[in-house]
Amino acid sequence: MALLKRDLYREVRGPDITQADRCTLVFDTDSKRLYIEREAAHFDASCPGTFDCQTTTMDIADYLTQGGQTTGHRELWRLLRTLFKDDSDNIQ
Repeated sequence: MALLKRDLYREVRGPDITQADRCTLVFDTDSKRLYIEREAAHFDASCPGTFDCQTTTMDIADYLTQGGQTTGHRELWRLLRTLFKDDSDNIQ
């Protein structure tokens, strides 16, 4: 299974309790599925070895209708506008 990935958003907050979020646009070349993958990680430095990481996937429409407009939302909108921009000058 080949996955093509493009990061939409990354954020790390810390220092004592570190949280990391990442959203990625993923295209699965085998199943021909395009979706968003979100990873959320949590590390507590006060309790060594405490690490939690969750990965979820969602359809693009579900991601875009989530509350709030994050940097990841804005990057995805930018990519979509690039794909669907009007190229009427190039039509023959």
